[in-house]
Amino acid sequence: MEMTEMTGVSLKRGSLAVEDNDSLTPAEEAKRQKVSEGWLTKGQDGIDSNSPPSCENVPGLPEVVSAGKRKKHSDAPLQEEEEEEEDGLSEEGEEEGEAESFADMMKHGLTELDVGITKFVSSHQGFSGILKERYSDFVVHEIGKDGRISHLDDLSIPVDEEDPSEDVFTVLTAEEKQRLEELQLFKNKETSVAIEVVEDTKEKRTVIHQAIKSLFPGLETKTEDREGKKYIVAYHAAGRKALANPRKHSWPKSRGSYCHFVLYKENKDTMDAINVLSKYLRVKPNIFSYMGTKDKRAITVQEIAVLKITAQRLAHLNKCLMNFKLGNFSYQKNPLKLGELQGNHFTVVLRNITGTDDQVEQAMNSLKEIGFINYYGMQRFGTTAVPTYQVGRAILQNSWAEVMDLILKPRSGAEKGYLVKCREEWAKTKDPAAALRKLPVKRCVEGQLLRGLSKYGMKNIVSAFGIIPRNNRLMYIHSYQSYVWNNMVSKRIEEYGLTPVPGDLVLKGATATYIEEEDVNNYSIHDVVMPLPGFDVIYPKHKISDAYREMLTADNLDIDNMRHKIRDYSLSGAYRKIIIRPQNVSWEVVAYDDPKIPLFNTDVDNLEGKPPPVFASEGKYRALKMDFSLPPSTYATMAIREVLKMDTSIKNQTQLNTTWLR
Repeated sequence: MEMTEMTGVSLKRGSLAVEDNDSLTPAEEAKRQKVSEGWLTKGQDGIDSNSPPSCENVPGLPEVVSAGKRKKHSDAPLQEEEEEEEDGLSEEGEEEGEAESFADMMKHGLTELDVGITKFVSSHQGFSGILKERYSDFVVHEIGKDGRISHLDDLSIPVDEEDPSEDVFTVLTAEEKQRLEELQLFKNKETSVAIEVVEDTKEKRTVIHQAIKSLFPGLETKTEDREGKKYIVAYHAAGRKALANPRKHSWPKSRGSYCHFVLYKENKDTMDAINVLSKYLRVKPNIFSYMGTKDKRAITVQEIAVLKITAQRLAHLNKCLMNFKLGNFSYQKNPLKLGELQGNHFTVVLRNITGTDDQVEQAMNSLKEIGFINYYGMQRFGTTAVPTYQVGRAILQNSWAEVMDLILKPRSGAEKGYLVKCREEWAKTKDPAAALRKLPVKRCVEGQLLRGLSKYGMKNIVSAFGIIPRNNRLMYIHSYQSYVWNNMVSKRIEEYGLTPVPGDLVLKGATATYIEEEDVNNYSIHDVVMPLPGFDVIYPKHKISDAYREMLTADNLDIDNMRHKIRDYSLSGAYRKIIIRPQNVSWEVVAYDDPKIPLFNTDVDNLEGKPPPVFASEGKYRALKMDFSLPPSTYATMAIREVLKMDTSIKNQTQLNTTWLR
């Protein structure tokens, strides 16, 4: 096996964005020495971008999960926290004229070199290609805890005599639904809503009762006679808590409390999708559960569970929603848990490739047989001139004034409009209330920190910073750990290549042990792990141990004391394999003429009976279609980087994209 340095192979166009694979569960991580095939990321899925939500609204930047949308484990050790895993570039249909200004803004962004991504494991010559020219060129199927790949292939509804008739969806008028929703959400002063029963029959009254109770959780109904007419009166049964806790008595005891279903979605991240579903179902998002979050700029298929919502109601959403499809319904006793999945299966199309058939064959055989360096991908480190790892380092140093300054100070690069004005106001006045008034969006990191400073004052930055949701705060220090790990792995591969050496670490169960001289032939490079820095890990017994110490010392951190006076920020550490070999790898090169045509069928295409695309033996363009499976918390981008031999940073891709557009 050969190891090569990064080369400057260019893409003709960089529509690149990545899917960060999902993370391990807290339960799996809560061992004395924590392990992962590739530790926490989104994101959930471990955990999402991996950058805290920012107020920046820049074309082409990843969208980020809003504050408070993720389950918290407030008493768990730091490494157990789940993060967002989402990424994606600009929406289709975005004006091409924006590309040049965006490229100019991204001149101050990060490159792979900035975050320690410098090596390749394969020796083939790189070639160019376009990733995610269309979001449908990137398809992700979740691999469940039983090892099965999730597919949407059945839209039927389980037969259940307890379900009301289909009439519940049509018996109420739009005006009646509006009044009931306002009552349900406490949007007016009414304590009840009365609906006259026209063409009164017992069957009609029953359907109206069922419609109100099933479509508007939290409301109860009764029948009243008023001046000789029948009315169904809806009212609140249990106050505001009823929305979050569906009525127990309305659910058959013989039926599992959770409806599991497969969610197919296009160009929407998991949390946004759940927010849409909850809005249409008129329930709180927290009654949904899932095993991992999925990318936005992709087609993704994953399992979701929801508490006490019938398959009938869920299936009805297929008539209402665009770019969603729900199916494969079943009732189960338990919800889903973050991290329970085994990984994700990817189908990726790289369009307009320049590599010869031999180059493609070499690249894909290397990916299949050797794998790729398990670097943390670029979305782990943010997209602006102030990388997230710098904020994380300041937190670990207990330099709270610097934390505040890094988040709020004016910066070069990807800044627009109101955020620039907010930063300028802050730099000029150091008045958090005045700076906050410049932000129309208050829930981003900048807005939350300013709100905290307004509340607690400039002398209590720790408490002010604490207003930011815990997951988002921890992303900063996870980013720093990832930054250290990337740099150390590059040094390890530069120093010792792709063979195990005495002093390397391997895992026996959940415990890291050293490779001894006499055992070195019993291991391969795929067994070797390296630690993310923390108080509960050991370091290799060779030169790289000194490199860890030197790097942390240069950052004014004590590698022998990674506990922080604030428990949340104490780093216990974890282990991550340095080389990942994808499973179920297959590929083909296809010819095509129209860059807009799909190059493979999706689950929905198959459900609709669409024939698979037929390819000509020759065409104007060539595309590489790849299939592979990855374990939790690994980055598909890093696998694709190894195939193409290119820099995956937004800075580089945007510059290439702009050049191509000219």
